[in-house]
Amino acid sequence: MEILAIIPARGGSKGLPGKNIKPLLGHPLIAYSIKAAKESALITRTIVSTDDDAIATVANQYGAEVPFMRPASIAQDLSIDLEVFTHALAWLKEHESYVPDYVIQLRPTSPVRTKGLIDECIHKMFIHPEADSLRIITEAPVTPYKMWTIQDGSDTMQPLLQLSGVEEPFNQLRQTLPKVYWQIGTLDIIKTNVITEKKLMSGQPILHHTVPSYMAVDIDDIHSFEKAANIITQYDCVQF
Repeated sequence: MEILAIIPARGGSKGLPGKNIKPLLGHPLIAYSIKAAKESALITRTIVSTDDDAIATVANQYGAEVPFMRPASIAQDLSIDLEVFTHALAWLKEHESYVPDYVIQLRPTSPVRTKGLIDECIHKMFIHPEADSLRIITEAPVTPYKMWTIQDGSDTMQPLLQLSGVEEPFNQLRQTLPKVYWQIGTLDIIKTNVITEKKLMSGQPILHHTVPSYMAVDIDDIHSFEKAANIITQYDCVQF
């Protein structure tokens, strides 16, 4: 069974330049995702997809492979995961005849991962062979039943969601509305053929793995760096 961890880390970051190699508790941010992959008993290979020489150097220093440099065309602000993962898998197949069974996305900007989490999620995929993927979720801090959309130029608004049998769900108590969950970037697991054949990053069915809300940290500014540092040191997280 081949399980490939891909850590996507482009060089360009307008909000926080150089964030993927900015130190977090004394180590580059990307190193936490590499260490999480290396600590897994089930991941068989860990690579970093980057367009940046400095990131590639750091990735190698911490034990990840950088078998190729990502083309600039798919390292833009609006580049999507599917482009990045399709390129990585196609390159590995063409140049190494390597085709993994599963792919795990470990975003470097989501460094908060409890020890054993990755293998726990992989085992969940093993016992549900019908599933195409697994995503990490946590309970949403707000309910979408109280959210609205506004058409351009309009003075009126429309509710984002309707609820069968309830005339105005936005006027109901939050506690009486359906519980909803928010997907976070901790990790995704995808069957390789979902990406290469279905041209999707999730497919169907999608398994869920629910984590506490404190794990929902996405690094995009200096304050989220500080938040991640506090959580990593307080809980049983992957750390150095």
